[in-house]
Amino acid sequence: MDSTSRVPLPSVLILSLGGTIAMAASGGRTGVTPRLTAGDLVAAVPELAEEAALELQDFRTIPGAWLEVDDIAAVAELLNKHAASGTTGFVITQGTDTLEETAYLLDLLYDGEAPVVLTGAMRNPQMAGADGPANVLAAVRTAVSPQARDLGVLVAFADALHTARHVQKVHSTSTSAFASPGAGPIGHLVEGQPRFHFTVRRPERLELPLVHRASVEVVEATLGSEGALLDAVADHVDGLVVAAFGAGHVPKKWAQRLGDLVDRFPVVLTSRTGAGSILTSTYDFGPGSETDLLARGLINGGTLEPRKARLLLLALLRSGADPSAIRAAFAAHC
Repeated sequence: MDSTSRVPLPSVLILSLGGTIAMAASGGRTGVTPRLTAGDLVAAVPELAEEAALELQDFRTIPGAWLEVDDIAAVAELLNKHAASGTTGFVITQGTDTLEETAYLLDLLYDGEAPVVLTGAMRNPQMAGADGPANVLAAVRTAVSPQARDLGVLVAFADALHTARHVQKVHSTSTSAFASPGAGPIGHLVEGQPRFHFTVRRPERLELPLVHRASVEVVEATLGSEGALLDAVADHVDGLVVAAFGAGHVPKKWAQRLGDLVDRFPVVLTSRTGAGSILTSTYDFGPGSETDLLARGLINGGTLEPRKARLLLLALLRSGADPSAIRAAFAAHC
């Protein structure tokens, strides 16, 4: 077969946002900072030339901890535009500190069917056993997989594939830092190729742009807490997420104050455990039980862990959703 009859390679847009995967030492510092470009990342993986026709863009060059909601909204707008023009798939490299949150927010804002795969690294390129190149290769192979279409946003890490809804960073330094508590990975790379174990229902998309300003914070219940943070945030937020004990419980002293806050802005009840669901009527021991809190008007966060519930509430508020639409959205997502 001559070169003129070869099947064209699928197209993949790689967006680099920075993070450990793009970090190197500079200026005599003992630590590393984001310096490498998308081109540098691709150059470390020669096999990519056989996988896809790549378009590279350095969207941001910052640590994952510096990313903002507006950055991710801008990424979503770019992905929507390219997906409409026929790009086969997308790979986003970024810092792992906020990777799970980026994935979930993009899953709410991206409306294309082309796969979007996030990845990063736990070891920077100057360390022995750097994991970035293998993760990038896995992400590109997933992004061009027909089986990955319309699965929403995925995370490829250490040959495991996770859904945006369930993925969490569960270790601060391990190269296997990501897991999906309560669900498990949606797939794995086997002999270099993605294999999927199940499919997922994508969330209802939220409209871009996010034109309204809003602030949402998370307050975590802890043993014997006086709830001082509830008082501190009350005048400074437009919504609140409670990371409660177990299946939706808080200290007794919190109950009335949370009920009062519900009259001012949406308050979402989630579990700090990271897996499992908020219950609705199992415990009824009075103030602070899930039965009591839901009766006071808190919104049931279902199986959403607190950080992702915050992003859903924040995106809803910034898109101009009214209280009934917010409750409906949580019911649909949870």
